[in-house]
Amino acid sequence: MNVTTTAMNHQVRLAARPVGEPKAGDWQSTSEPVPAVPSGGVLVKVLALSLDPAMRGWMNEGKSYIPPVAIGEVMRAGGIGVVTASEHPSFAVGDTVTGTPGVQEWWAVAPEQMKRLGLAKIDLRLGTIGQWMNVLGMPGMTGYFGLMDVGQPKAGETLVVSGAAGAVGQTVGQLGKILGLRVVGIAGGADKCRFVVEELGYDACIDYKGGSVKDGLKQHCPNGVDIYFDNVGGEILDTVLTRINRKARIVICGAISQYNNTTPVQGPKNYLSLLVNRARMEGIVVFDNVDRYPQAIGEMAGYLKAGRMKSKEDVVEGGVAAFPDALPMLFSGRNFGKLVLSLEG
Repeated sequence: MNVTTTAMNHQVRLAARPVGEPKAGDWQSTSEPVPAVPSGGVLVKVLALSLDPAMRGWMNEGKSYIPPVAIGEVMRAGGIGVVTASEHPSFAVGDTVTGTPGVQEWWAVAPEQMKRLGLAKIDLRLGTIGQWMNVLGMPGMTGYFGLMDVGQPKAGETLVVSGAAGAVGQTVGQLGKILGLRVVGIAGGADKCRFVVEELGYDACIDYKGGSVKDGLKQHCPNGVDIYFDNVGGEILDTVLTRINRKARIVICGAISQYNNTTPVQGPKNYLSLLVNRARMEGIVVFDNVDRYPQAIGEMAGYLKAGRMKSKEDVVEGGVAAFPDALPMLFSGRNFGKLVLSLEG
């Protein structure tokens, strides 16, 4: 693909650190000429971007597992694109690649940036672009390593997953069933709960919007909870802690209920249940497992091909201009499946 010097690269930059939920004034839309291919590097046309709850944390100032996005910087985002120009021996024009392009249409990657930005070729024979952003992408890797390494599942145990219809929850629940666990989801709304049970194969699902999580856990986890995969934090985490078994494992993946708080994050009130039950609570940061991604991708691509695992995406059209309105969908629960922003068309 030839890129003329008049072609423009449209971008979304962080203009201010959000207070509460990100709003229109926190973003700046910019455009600049499409960059030339860096010496020894590649130029990528971005096809789709991954919208993830973790992005809210990346906007905050302060120490974390990854530096915050700087004011004026292109917003960080994972994505998939196609190489349009290359001066690197490992990448050819036409290769489909994944990495962290940010919220922009074109991505120039110098050789010294490739590892840090996660540039890697992907094989579309293993899955679609949507599946590579979901089960085969960062959410799937998070679910896989969180459950396998921290959850340490054993057949016959009971696994509870909050955010069960979301990107990470999809993988966790389906993998749990493949491993012989009893899997109970927590999701918001009858449609999501129906999807979790009928499409993903969960044994049961508790609708936190339509009933009591406490009563649902009593009904569907009569023998207690051995593994809790937590994507939401807050009151739901506290409630599950009242039902855990001895030597239970709590996987702390996210706390979406807390991300837009304007007051200090609410920690678990029932943490003494960990002491009483000799249980363990441990966090999962997916980037710690980059070297092991090929193992997990190969395993789950096999499940997808065999029909043992499904991958549901919620694709928003409109390109980078739609980003400021699309991101808040994550925090209101308006998305149904992995939220993807399409830059095609």
